[in-house]
Amino acid sequence: MKKLRDDFPILQEKVNGNPLIYLDSAATTQRPIQVLDTVMDFYKKHNSNIHRGIHAFGEQATSLYENARNKIAGFINADPEEVIFTKGTTEGINFVASTWGMTHIGRGDEIVVSQLEHHANLIPWQQVALKKGATLKFIKVGPDDRLDYDSLDDVINKRTKLVAVTQASNVLGTHVDVKKIVKRAREVGAKVLVDGAQGVPHQRVDVKDIDCDFLAFSGHKMLAPTGIGVLFMKKELKEEVPPYQFGGGMVFEVDYDTATWCPTHRRFEAGTQPIAQAIGLGAAIDYLEQKVDFDELQAHEAALCAKTIEGLEALGGIRILGPIQDLKESGHVVSFMMNDIHSHDVAAYLASVGVCTRAGHNCAQPLAKMLGVDAAVRASFYLYNTHEEVDAFLNAMEDIRKQF
Repeated sequence: MKKLRDDFPILQEKVNGNPLIYLDSAATTQRPIQVLDTVMDFYKKHNSNIHRGIHAFGEQATSLYENARNKIAGFINADPEEVIFTKGTTEGINFVASTWGMTHIGRGDEIVVSQLEHHANLIPWQQVALKKGATLKFIKVGPDDRLDYDSLDDVINKRTKLVAVTQASNVLGTHVDVKKIVKRAREVGAKVLVDGAQGVPHQRVDVKDIDCDFLAFSGHKMLAPTGIGVLFMKKELKEEVPPYQFGGGMVFEVDYDTATWCPTHRRFEAGTQPIAQAIGLGAAIDYLEQKVDFDELQAHEAALCAKTIEGLEALGGIRILGPIQDLKESGHVVSFMMNDIHSHDVAAYLASVGVCTRAGHNCAQPLAKMLGVDAAVRASFYLYNTHEEVDAFLNAMEDIRKQF
């Protein structure tokens, strides 16, 4: 993985004279030059709106945009018509909540999420439950920081209409056995949405193997620009889901008092789409396909987690969150708190010496409250991080201990 660092121009930057050590990839990743060049090339040579003009630039832009859709479909083993472009994971989940959820969930029905969820996969379902008179239920987190799978038969039952669950916690790093949850949901006829924001960038994801109905993920967490994401939706659900937004590009025929929708996935992409960003996501997929072995990536990230955990344990006076042994074997984030120094102060000192981490409840405030955590520091890793960077991070942590 170390040889890939040269592809990321920002990693050559300095912070207060110190090398940049970027340990915040769970929030957003950096972009390789191949993605940056692709986006700039579009604006310089092909810039036009899509699915409209019949001039050469319009046709080129449309071809590049739809080719990006094809790449993404291949990456997750979906059909291109099952790939809908969004702004990101949050919009993808809100899309499903506002369309399928508001149409198919009613009074007395149940929606199931886990206690691990990011706000983006919790609040939309809170709102659906409130508006439709449904009940929101939770798969609990056990004392080992893993989900309580033994409770699935009780939590997911004949009243369950939808299960929405993350692939991996952005706070604890806990990986979720999504296939086990899907299996139980199928037994009671419930649909399943998977939040892939922390999963798709780090592991091979096959939607046919998972058998989920919906999968949402973000481009900016996997080397692509911000403002672009993907919602996978099984094609057989297309007629069950009304359009999310209305306007140009998604209509088949319009009169002053009526309108009908495109029969394809285009009915879900109203208006001008984030064209350059989608093409940039296609370039990020190319990069991952050509340069990254996902088994090696997972092993690399886990080794960095293990080194981080062992180093923090050696310092003492630090509480590490999450299933530690699992993180050493398959993690990509390590969250922790120093016993006598606030996490915001820890993160601020680290930032002053060029180490970028995240501090707070990481948009999972109910989980943080349940764990008795006011704020935690999170170090998160991706393909460009190195063992030398972990050493520098641990040295900075030792300096914090000495100074404070």
